[in-house]
Amino acid sequence: MLLLSKDDIENFYSLEDCIDAVGDAFKLFSAGKVQVPLRTQIKKQNDQDTFLCMPAFCEEYDASCVKVLNMFPNNINQGLASINAQVLNIDAKTGIVDTVMDGTYVTQLRTGAASGVAFKYLAKKDCRKGALIGTGGQAETQLAAMLSVRDLEVVEVSDLNFERAQEFAEKMSEKLADYQTKIVAAKSANEAVKNADLVITVTTAKKPVYDANNIKPGATVSGVGSYQPDMQETPAGLLEKADKIFFDSQEAVLAEAGDILKPLAEKTITNADFTGDIGKVISEDISGRQNDQEIIFFKTVGIAAQDLMTAKSIHDKAVAEGFGTYWN
Repeated sequence: MLLLSKDDIENFYSLEDCIDAVGDAFKLFSAGKVQVPLRTQIKKQNDQDTFLCMPAFCEEYDASCVKVLNMFPNNINQGLASINAQVLNIDAKTGIVDTVMDGTYVTQLRTGAASGVAFKYLAKKDCRKGALIGTGGQAETQLAAMLSVRDLEVVEVSDLNFERAQEFAEKMSEKLADYQTKIVAAKSANEAVKNADLVITVTTAKKPVYDANNIKPGATVSGVGSYQPDMQETPAGLLEKADKIFFDSQEAVLAEAGDILKPLAEKTITNADFTGDIGKVISEDISGRQNDQEIIFFKTVGIAAQDLMTAKSIHDKAVAEGFGTYWN
């Protein structure tokens, strides 16, 4: 069995590799070629901490995996990752678990790659400013994905804790220096999103984190947090003014995401406002962006197909290039 740590994966696998894999995942998922049961969830009595199990299989991709994942939002206050996981890659021909890899990092990669895919296919070509709301465990790859698909002049970063936003901006300015994008802390989320062409929210907020009036025409917004029905980081007003609303999986979003479920319950929006899954844009079954004035919202809660294609591509590249440790 091959064991792959985060350091191992970072040595040979890029976010651009992952964006390609996740694009395949969305396309095959929307074509009905990936078997992805809704993830199993067990929630603790504190109504915050969550245990998850996510299996997936794709005959066409010759891939199978199971991810065991735990979400503990308050870990950030202890300097710990809010998401911890392992991914078991399975040989689809024999059923043997051939690789165990750092699922926390795989989750960070594939979650960031989801926004990367959304911006690649839905954002206007000429983007100058980005905004990132939230600096938790998923934030680094979200920022990197934004920079990898569009040449931005500046990204403003916001967090409930301004000092944490400053520290994050300084750290990422150094880590992502090759992109030559100015990364700065904003004093508020509204300041960050104002005039932004690309916006990512990745929080556990239960109330909207910015005013929809600050989202300009032509913006593309990726809602990454709000993975439970009681969470809502995206204002209902943004959904009202959005020209198109896309999903990683509409079924999964409607089962879990307060960003969509709350406005639906309040009749701010209806199912008729939904455009469809992004996989159908990739396969050209439906249209994506049609002009530079459209406001487009992409909602992702994460689906096992992303883990599946990411894990498979990591495994294949690790074996081909000789990375990792074998456990006999």
